[in-house]
Amino acid sequence: MKNKLKYFYNNSKLGFYLLYLPKKVRDSIVLIKNNRLTDQEYIQKRYKECLQRNVNLKNPTLFTEKIQWLKLNDRNDLYTKCADKYLVRNYVEEKIGSQYLIPLVSMTEDFNDVNQDKLPDYPVIIKTTHDSGGTFIVNDKKTFDFKRLQGELSQRLKNNFYYLNREWEYKNIKPRIIVEKLLKDDSGNKQLNDYKIYCFHGKPMFIQTIFDRGVETKEDWYDRNWKLLDVYYFSPLKKHVEKPQVLEELLSVAEKLSQDFPYVRVDLYVVNNQIYFGELTFRPYGGFMKFVPESFDVELGQHLNIKNEKEGFIS
Repeated sequence: MKNKLKYFYNNSKLGFYLLYLPKKVRDSIVLIKNNRLTDQEYIQKRYKECLQRNVNLKNPTLFTEKIQWLKLNDRNDLYTKCADKYLVRNYVEEKIGSQYLIPLVSMTEDFNDVNQDKLPDYPVIIKTTHDSGGTFIVNDKKTFDFKRLQGELSQRLKNNFYYLNREWEYKNIKPRIIVEKLLKDDSGNKQLNDYKIYCFHGKPMFIQTIFDRGVETKEDWYDRNWKLLDVYYFSPLKKHVEKPQVLEELLSVAEKLSQDFPYVRVDLYVVNNQIYFGELTFRPYGGFMKFVPESFDVELGQHLNIKNEKEGFIS
């Protein structure tokens, strides 16, 4: 099938024929086409599609432009280690201690290991370590559809997340599955407050909170003093989250975890005033988000200085 798709791609006028093909086949052909682009070509194409303007890679000023520049120019193995949801646990333990880690149940490379017999009786969250969004919650293993889950995990283990947004750090992550204890607090909320802290050169500057995923996503932005900002890229809906009692500790944890990077988003959870590490995100949404207002893209860009070894810093 794959060879047939390549033949079709090389021997057809895509714009005409794609209209008459099933969506799954169309998506496969477009994927082949995109995978043949260089990282820079793909970034230029995707940026134009998402933000309706050309990306400036020679002299980037916007945050979203600088993220694209970093994708192409800032590459080292530490990014790969910290994007790996399993290996990053060692990094976190070294930086801030194991008390901030969500309890690990198991790690495996075989999706068949994720079954009723091998899971504990308490609720767990299952994650693929090499991508984004590969999470599955099991509240009651006796009623859970493991056959369907194994099918999804099997497919995810075959995917290389790098190709979606050309985030280099994902390219060489070994595909694995981890099972962690599902965190719950005393509030009764089905989902925990998710604190996504934007850190520039080791300094936490802004906190994005995302809630009610899958229902009607709400998104609040705050500065480090918990002043609500009129900013969004998901949804204008607000929740007006109460200032966390452990705000200073959240900022301290984020600062310690961000020291090695020009920019990173440190994702943290709070359960009954206990902070837990979520993940380190270097290119949120691939850097293809459209901020409202656009001036916030400018403001974020001003906090990020990127270094070109030949030309010095681009501020």
